[in-house]
Amino acid sequence: MKVVVGASSFADAGDQALNMLLERGIEVVQNPYGRKMSEEEIIRHLQGADGLLAGLEPLTDHVFANAPQLKAIARIGIGMDNVDCEAAKQRGIRVSNTPDAPTAAVAEMALAALLAMGHEIIACNADVHNRIWKKRIGFSLDGLNVLLIGYGRIGRKVADHLRHFGSNIFLYDPYLPELSEDSLEGALAKADVVTLHASGKKEILTAECFGAMRDGVVLMNCSRGALINEEALYNSLKSGKVSKYWGDVFWEEPYQGKLLECENAILTPHISTYNSLCRRTMETEAVINILEDLGCGND
Repeated sequence: MKVVVGASSFADAGDQALNMLLERGIEVVQNPYGRKMSEEEIIRHLQGADGLLAGLEPLTDHVFANAPQLKAIARIGIGMDNVDCEAAKQRGIRVSNTPDAPTAAVAEMALAALLAMGHEIIACNADVHNRIWKKRIGFSLDGLNVLLIGYGRIGRKVADHLRHFGSNIFLYDPYLPELSEDSLEGALAKADVVTLHASGKKEILTAECFGAMRDGVVLMNCSRGALINEEALYNSLKSGKVSKYWGDVFWEEPYQGKLLECENAILTPHISTYNSLCRRTMETEAVINILEDLGCGND
């Protein structure tokens, strides 16, 4: 039995999940590139593989057609946008993910980013390193109007955290209309902060949506880069319509786009799940899933 790994950081936080495979005599082949693989690279990597511990590499029907031995894919994480699940089903490939493990880590990261922006921590740190002693005035989370776009596991956890700080929570989720308090444009008009926790690839914050936002709004995205119109975001950061932006996900990764020009954009390299507890938990759950789908048992 052979399992290959697509995720570039597998076992970096601990080898428990790796050992679960090795102890069963399963051959494990790590990602040889140390980064997200292209379609042709993952095809080469999958040769002779029975299972894949998947990261964000493109898993298309073309890939599956060129990996005839593949029986199971276990995504390490929540998102399945990179996996053609219907094509996998048609070819008899079992697909799983780990939807619960990332929730706390991603919610903590969103809260950390908002606190850092609210208290001007990053700008003040840069000032002091540049020998500038400047006391900047930020904003409090108490009484802040926060719009959450998407109210799944992570959105709910973020809302719980923010309520403890006294923030006013507004919701917009097209899949949960009974919880959404307004149209998207109406909700945007109320928000001091907009944070995205939605799935899918369809653009939600279109160029037109930026016109509905309050001047000086803070925007955060740790779900999918494609949910925001990049050009409109860039223009809004340059004009000050969006006063601050934190993004942990991008339209293309590694990101080399226009937001690098914006000093009021805080950009992190897709690391919201990168704490040791979260990584170990996700990897262990993924290994349990793939062992079960390969018929190897998970005891």
